Amino acid sequence: MTEPPARAIPFWSSAEVEAGVPLACAHLTARRVLAYPTETVYGFGGSADRDGVDALIALKGRPPGKPFLLLIAGSDMLLRLGLRLGGQAAALAARHWPGPLTLVLPGGEGRIPDRLRGPEGGIAVRWTPHAGISRLIRAFGEPITSTSANRPGVPPAMSAGEIVSQWGSAIGRGGLLVLDGGRLDPSAPSTVVDCTGRRPRVIRPGAISADVLRASVPDLIGDA
Repeated sequence: MTEPPARAIPFWSSAEVEAGVPLACAHLTARRVLAYPTETVYGFGGSADRDGVDALIALKGRPPGKPFLLLIAGSDMLLRLGLRLGGQAAALAARHWPGPLTLVLPGGEGRIPDRLRGPEGGIAVRWTPHAGISRLIRAFGEPITSTSANRPGVPPAMSAGEIVSQWGSAIGRGGLLVLDGGRLDPSAPSTVVDCTGRRPRVIRPGAISADVLRASVPDLIGDA
């Protein structure tokens, strides 16, 4: 029998989001990979535990030493994970979260898989402003991992159709569920700031410039 073509679940209108959230939560609970829209590009992600991270690594083919970030939908999730939001990081978060700012935070030992810890020793976290994904994360009750939805050397996906065409076999096997939030507008990636040291440091320029960030933290290192 011929397999049905791979498809994505509509995830655009409020009604579609409400219908899609239970399916997506069940998929995440089964430690499988989800493809979803964000405020920048489409991402791959899953539960932030060992089995969920292993499934994402297997699908993405991520090399060692390149950890995934976490998406949250509230500062309470940081507390539950034991991540420390120091004074300067808190100032950045208060001004720019939810938004395209990723903060690398200390803490989380024993609660977050080591594979999510970057070379600076911290965990990269972003409070996403995407309404549908925030709704999903709150319903799931835990942060989810995030990495761009693309194969090596291929630009990040800007539509669910691109993911379906490239990852049809994974979708057919049930290992990947795609949420279709429409075609995304081109945008800069999130700015990444390392907050594990004495002074916060820009480690990836992005949507929020260093000059804007310095309005909250004047001694920020680096340019963006």
